[in-house]
Amino acid sequence: MDLDLPMPLEAAEAAVPLRSFREIVTAHQSLVFSIALHTLRNRALAEEVAQEVFLRLSDRLGGIQSEAHLVNWLRTVTSRLCIDELRSHGRKALSLEAVPEPAAEPHPRDPFLSAHLRHLVGELPPPVRVALVLRYQEDLDPSEIARILQEPLPTIKSRLQRGLQALRDSFKTLGVGHGRL
Repeated sequence: MDLDLPMPLEAAEAAVPLRSFREIVTAHQSLVFSIALHTLRNRALAEEVAQEVFLRLSDRLGGIQSEAHLVNWLRTVTSRLCIDELRSHGRKALSLEAVPEPAAEPHPRDPFLSAHLRHLVGELPPPVRVALVLRYQEDLDPSEIARILQEPLPTIKSRLQRGLQALRDSFKTLGVGHGRL
């Protein structure tokens, strides 16, 4: 890891004249945590990833040029750390069923299908899972996802297509073919 010591809060705050580091964390912690939680499906790992993202931000805050640059940087680093985490722990280390959905989300009409969908998304390869989370949970266009993950646009489109097809195929085996994925 290239981080020796975290930047003291006072130094981080001095690097951003309009907003303090604390305000940046408060404003963007839900974005970072949401991406991590929906990708990793493990609250403890998502919290660790979010902490690591903001730790890295504290060291690089002086290089952030705008709010758009900040949001893009946060999404990119969060996505990469999630992929690294998934690869290092493997799919079996993550218990998808053990993670309750956040309380703020509405209750699904069919809990079986919702649980099955969460399980299926959790079984996808990490790059495909991250692409689906960024597309459908963060509502980003494929071109934005390609820029964040620093991958060619056709690669991102292919990952999204493969992921959606895998989900469709699985729902067809359940006899659920009328829903749109």
